[in-house]
Amino acid sequence: MPLSIQKLANRLTFRQLQVFKAVYDLKSYSKAGDLLGLTQPAVSSQVRHLEQALNMPMFEYIGRKLYCTAAGEEMAACVRSVFGELADMQNRLAALEGRVAGDLRLVAVSTAQYVVPYLLGSFLQLNPQVNISVAVVNRATALERLNQNNDDLVIMGMVPQDRPLTSLPFLDNELIPIVPAGHPLLDQKSVSAETFLNSNLLTREPGSGSRLALEVYCQQHHLKIAPAMELGSNDAVKHAVLAGLGVAVVPKLSVLSELALGTLTALDITDFPLRRSWCLVYPQARYPTPVMKAFIDYVQQNIAQFERLFRRLAAN
Repeated sequence: MPLSIQKLANRLTFRQLQVFKAVYDLKSYSKAGDLLGLTQPAVSSQVRHLEQALNMPMFEYIGRKLYCTAAGEEMAACVRSVFGELADMQNRLAALEGRVAGDLRLVAVSTAQYVVPYLLGSFLQLNPQVNISVAVVNRATALERLNQNNDDLVIMGMVPQDRPLTSLPFLDNELIPIVPAGHPLLDQKSVSAETFLNSNLLTREPGSGSRLALEVYCQQHHLKIAPAMELGSNDAVKHAVLAGLGVAVVPKLSVLSELALGTLTALDITDFPLRRSWCLVYPQARYPTPVMKAFIDYVQQNIAQFERLFRRLAAN
C-alpha cells in the first residue's frame, strides 16, 4: 500500500535526493561520491535508505554497468522538479533583496563557444552572485535539451521555426569559405561558389548549424553539396583544412588566429560570407527567472558593444 505523503516526507531527506541525483547524472556510485565528497559506501547507504523509504529499487547493475530502473526514472523527474523549484525560490528571494543571484544554465551550440566567453565577463562582474554553467553541444543535442526544458537559455543560430520558441537575435555569425596556404584556388583571379564547393568540401555532420546554413545557401542558388568528408566539430574541420584535405565554410570567429597568421585564407566569393544571427532561445511557455531576465536584458542592452568588440577581433 502506498505511503501517505506525510509519512513519505518523514522518511526522505534532502541529502538522499542530492545523492540520488548525483548517481543518476553520473551513472556511478564512486563518481557521485567524488562529486559530493563522500565515500562510495556512504553513497550506497544513502541510496539504500531512499529505496527502503520508497520500497522500490532505484538502480540496478547489469554486468558492470549501472542502470536506472523505471522507478528510478520517475524519481529522477521528481527530483529535477524539486531542485528546479528550489533554484527558482533562491532567485526570487534574491530579487526581493534587489540582488541578482542564483544559477544560470546555458547551452551553447559548438559554433557559439567562441562567443559565449565575451558575453559572460562583464555580466559576472556586474552580478558576482550568479553561478553560470555552460554546456557546449551539437545542434541536435541543443534541440533535444530545449524539448526537455531543463536549461535556462540555449545560444544557437538557425532557430527552428516549427516550434513554440522565443528567439532573441543579438549578434551576426559570419560563415566564410576558407582554403589552406598554397591552395590552387588562390592562384585564380575569381572563384565561383560552384568551383569552391567541388574542391574537396569538408563539412560538419548533418544537422549542425553551419552545415544547415550551407545547405540552405545551396538550395537557394541551385547548387549541389557533396562533402568529401564530414567531421564532428569546427576544430576538426579547421585542422582538416590546415592539413590540406580540402576546403570548408566555417564561422569566422573560429579561425581568426589562422587568418591572421596566413595559414588559412578566406576566399572572395559572391554572396559570401553567409550571415546568420546568434540567438538566445528558450521555450515560449517558460517564464524567465530573475537571473534569466537579467542576462537577457544585459545582452540586449549591450548588442552594439558586442558588435564593436567582434568587429575589432575580426580586424586584428
